[in-house]
Amino acid sequence: MMNSLEIHVSCSGTDAATGRMGRPYLTIQRAVSALKDSMRPTKSAHIIVHGGTYYQSQPISISAGDLNNGQTSLTISAARNETVILKGSTRLEPHWVPYTGQVVKTELPAGTHFDQLFVNGNPQILARYPNYDGAARVYHGTASDAISPARVAKWSDPAGGYLHALHVAEWGCVDYRISGKDAKGELVLEGGWQNNRPMGMHREYRFVEGIKEELDSPGEWYLDQAQHTLYYWPMPGIDLKSSIYEGAVQKSLFEIHGSATHPVRGLTLKGLKLTQTARTFMLTQEPLLRSDWRIYRGGVVHLLGAENCRIIDCDILNVGSNALFIDGYCRQVTVSGCHIADAGASGICAVGNPNAVRNGLDNYDQRQSLRSISLERGPKGNEYPADCTVKDCLIERVGGIEKQSAGIEISMAFRIHVDHCTIHDVPRSGINIGDGCWGGHVIENCDVFDTVKETGDHGSFNSWGRDRYWGLEDVASSAPGYAQLPFLDAVEPVTLRRNRWRCDHGWDIDLDDGSSNYIIESNLCLAGGLKNREGYRRIVENNIIVNNSFHPHVWFAESGDIFRKNIVFEPYKPIEVPKPWGAQVDFNLLHQPGGHPSVKADRLHALSGRDLNSAAGDARFVAPELGDFRVQRGSPALRLGFRNFAMDKFGVTSARLKKIAPKPRFGAAPHGNTTDISPILHDWLGCTVRSVYGLGEMSVLGLPAEVGVLLAEVPPNSTASEYRLLRQDVILSLQGQPVASAEDFLSQWAKYKVGQKVNVTVWRSQRKIQRLFSVR
Repeated sequence: MMNSLEIHVSCSGTDAATGRMGRPYLTIQRAVSALKDSMRPTKSAHIIVHGGTYYQSQPISISAGDLNNGQTSLTISAARNETVILKGSTRLEPHWVPYTGQVVKTELPAGTHFDQLFVNGNPQILARYPNYDGAARVYHGTASDAISPARVAKWSDPAGGYLHALHVAEWGCVDYRISGKDAKGELVLEGGWQNNRPMGMHREYRFVEGIKEELDSPGEWYLDQAQHTLYYWPMPGIDLKSSIYEGAVQKSLFEIHGSATHPVRGLTLKGLKLTQTARTFMLTQEPLLRSDWRIYRGGVVHLLGAENCRIIDCDILNVGSNALFIDGYCRQVTVSGCHIADAGASGICAVGNPNAVRNGLDNYDQRQSLRSISLERGPKGNEYPADCTVKDCLIERVGGIEKQSAGIEISMAFRIHVDHCTIHDVPRSGINIGDGCWGGHVIENCDVFDTVKETGDHGSFNSWGRDRYWGLEDVASSAPGYAQLPFLDAVEPVTLRRNRWRCDHGWDIDLDDGSSNYIIESNLCLAGGLKNREGYRRIVENNIIVNNSFHPHVWFAESGDIFRKNIVFEPYKPIEVPKPWGAQVDFNLLHQPGGHPSVKADRLHALSGRDLNSAAGDARFVAPELGDFRVQRGSPALRLGFRNFAMDKFGVTSARLKKIAPKPRFGAAPHGNTTDISPILHDWLGCTVRSVYGLGEMSVLGLPAEVGVLLAEVPPNSTASEYRLLRQDVILSLQGQPVASAEDFLSQWAKYKVGQKVNVTVWRSQRKIQRLFSVR
């Protein structure tokens, strides 16, 4: 076996050449196949790709067989100091002629189809309503009348267009392909399967694209596929004759596919720029256990059945799907030094196969029993990513079209290490862990901010733990031994340490439904606070929660949670947490700026039933206006056991990425997490009702908006109880009329006469139920 082999690829080469320096191949795929064709297998091979733009007519496929079943390690890299661009688009050769107004048109070869148009490398706007608005918070512009009868009537043939909308509760999005119009003139839609909590689309946050009649603004385009004609309103300054036109056609650029028994081993991609791939939102259909997610198992780089593979110093920019997908059986995959920006879906996904999960369920509403589940710990197979690393990566502006997305998504995986990454400007979470299978992840030294920008009820970091223990039908959470069930799946703790988080539209750290076995230490939370919903064994220690506080929500009585040696800026914001809280809540400091002397934290003690040693006083930060929240000598936090941690080590470390990575803001921002308002209580039919307040209660109740009347107490002998109403029910509407608040509800109810039948919509356990009341 030869020790090494060097193969060259060039835009001026030919696949009939030898691949040597003077006779390079034209394509990377031909260079890969040369490894198998070689009469003398090598221990290592290096495919050197010389500068230029390479249009991929199909993904570059690499299998275990191409690498002599693990005997050959392969590096595919850009030649030194040369720029290599791989594109999933096809070059267009338009011959523009006037159409109408500023719009021009050109015929294209029959069969041409693409859903992203690039002009001189810049993405253009598929004809849409409402028009693109760079300042709009959601989808760059939405309108409640996007599919109104009056607007649909203007469209001669909308088939092939798309309707995009946020989920009704702003938990991600739903997308539809328009098949046409029916005999009534209404749209025929296909899709809506992208969200794993199906509840319909948002009434306001929606837009349509790919409709010819909506081509009415500079930068917009429309492709009539049947007539193979492209229409375009050029942006100002565009020279129609000299510009370069490209249409995205390929979903993937690298498909690195092996198996657990025959993995692709020892592959490195280095220094490549990958861009201009097709959108995949209509392929986002597979549910991820009981999380809110559905997913498309693919990406611009898709690794399946891989070991000891590396993606180093690559740029993945302006792509239509997930940028990088680590799928199923993968071990020791490393992604480092990469820049990922402007992706249609997520940045990096590490997602296992459900067949490796014991008693995994697909959907939120599914339930099972203790007697039916396995009590064996951990996975039942090996089809999941483990011991993989993402480090020194800049991930920004992902989730362009798919709003249930993340900078980094982890699901059904084990021991994923995320280190020194900067993630910002995303519609939902920066980092999401979709389940407790199987923990061991370490997330450290990251800078995650400007998150949850287009959705709601989420965090810069978000997790769920809706694992086999969660919501069992035949056992109560207070039953002996129940507290050990979460660790059947969450076998090792997830650690978040020395990160900086900022979420102005949710929580900085959001441990949602059932999340268990977490160690959260030495994090700087800048805006949204830290939330622990029901779950077990969360150790939260030595964190700084700026301009906010700790949000414990609906804890199990035997949670075993610990919250100690933290600095909070506001009193805790609990919802439905039995006192005393957890295993230990103590030695915390309630920061009171202005040089206030340290005193006992009576307000914290009154809330938690613990905090006997906690204090209130000025933390004496070094320079908070500059983001330096270390405390000075003499700070009461130090006396409580708090330890300073570095404030200048967050985020990317390589010089090329540090140069372009932004930093978060350090000033205060309004947030909707307040839950310490004293609500006005009202009597109604022998029970106590009040309005719903704040994002915290919306999250606990799973409400799509801050609306309705909450039944705070329902005595068993009350008329409300006879109506089969329960404590924590929320009445959303009467006779189809929405209820905005408790006062609105009482005003509506007073109009009904005794004996009148009233249809009531009730929100219970995050779903609507209908009741018919006879007024008494």
